[in-house]
Amino acid sequence: MQTGPVVVASHMLSGRKLQELLASGFPARLHFTVELWSVGGWVNDLERLTEWDVVVRWLAVERVYEVIQIIGARPFSLGRFALLSDAASAVARPTRAQIVASAAARRMYYQATLTVETLSLSDLDEVERWLRGELRPAVRGERNPGTVLGRGLKTLASRLLGGERREYVARTGVFQIPMGGGR
Repeated sequence: MQTGPVVVASHMLSGRKLQELLASGFPARLHFTVELWSVGGWVNDLERLTEWDVVVRWLAVERVYEVIQIIGARPFSLGRFALLSDAASAVARPTRAQIVASAAARRMYYQATLTVETLSLSDLDEVERWLRGELRPAVRGERNPGTVLGRGLKTLASRLLGGERREYVARTGVFQIPMGGGR
């Protein structure tokens, strides 16, 4: 039986700027996208993809970092940690992407993209309400389109305060699963 690729995101909380923002109450969102591509003659085709998020936030009253993984519409606690290094270790735990290449005559590859960004204060409020079950997932972009301008201005304010956004991309080599192999 085939399985999807394993994604490991190590050292994602190591930047001084990101650590300062976390300590100031700005949560970090790590958005993972894993895509399965087939190799074509002129262009490659996206076969399917899977996405999930990890949110890291400092809970000042409890003096701990909370790490939550969100897959689909379901949050899963990865723990609460007194040390940022322990929270970073939770973020770096290997995660098997729920996407599998099937046996086919095509050549394929996986591409993983990780976007790391600090969230604005309004995003933080929305995430907290969602975690309490009041709203649909804010971190998946499912929001009222009428608030796009307001969110954009708040995100700009967050960036002006020093918020950041980083993107990382990794790709496997091209592979082919022989017909009759796999599932």
